[in-house]
Formats: sequence, C-alpha cells, structure tokens
Amino acid sequence: MASGILEVVLVDCKGIREKEFLVKMNPYVVIRYGNQECKSSVTRGEGKKPVWNEKFTFNAEYPGGEDHKYKLTFHIMDKHEISDDVFVGETTIYVKDVVSLGVETGKAELRRGKYRVVLPDKTYAGEICVAVNFTSNV
Repeated sequence: MASGILEVVLVDCKGIREKEFLVKMNPYVVIRYGNQECKSSVTRGEGKKPVWNEKFTFNAEYPGGEDHKYKLTFHIMDKHEISDDVFVGETTIYVKDVVSLGVETGKAELRRGKYRVVLPDKTYAGEICVAVNFTSNV
C-alpha cells in the first residue's frame, strides 16, 4: 500500500444562495476526506462571493479499499454568532484517479476547476472553485 499527501486548494465560491434577507453571509467550508476534516476561515461580510485561497492537506493511501474513501466533500456553512451555523450547500469531488495516478507517477493534479454547489433541496446554485494535488511518499 502506497501513501501520500492530498493537497486541496480552496479558492472561492460564486453565486451561492444567502439564507437571510437583510444580512450578508459569513461563509466557511468544512472539507472532509475519509475520516479527516479541515475547516476554512470564515469570510466576514463577503456574502455570495467569498474568497479563501487556502490550502489544506490530508493523508491518503492507495489502494484504500472502497471508493467512498476517495471522496472529498465540501460543506459550505454560514457562520452565526448567536445561533447555530446554517448549512448552505455541498460539493463532492471523487479523487481516486488522482491518487492512483499520483502513486504511479509520484505526483498528479486536478487543476483549478469549478464545481456546482448542491443545495439542501437537491437543486443547484452557485459554484465552488477548487484545485487538488497528490504527492506520493516514495
């Protein structure tokens, strides 16, 4: 079994729906890969067009068994100071091919791309921009 580092670059979001009428959103993103989790910073007052430009790293193994282990999920949340944070939408990216190729060649990437955001009612609104790199621990 080979292992390596999966690096995720969270760039920005555009066109996501605000949940409140009079107040701009304070979005952040919870990124999950397997049983690992990272959280972006909260972008205050940026509303529907937050920009992060943040990098996150996850440990990855190949082969790792079932396909669900190669799934990156991005949960977009709206930070509330007084009440519970509100779920805005999510995106899922399957990275099995990136990890597999990275194990073979030492490095592989999914270039910066835009992915649709799925809302709680299973409709789409907006997009999230992400890049993914895998570097093998050879």
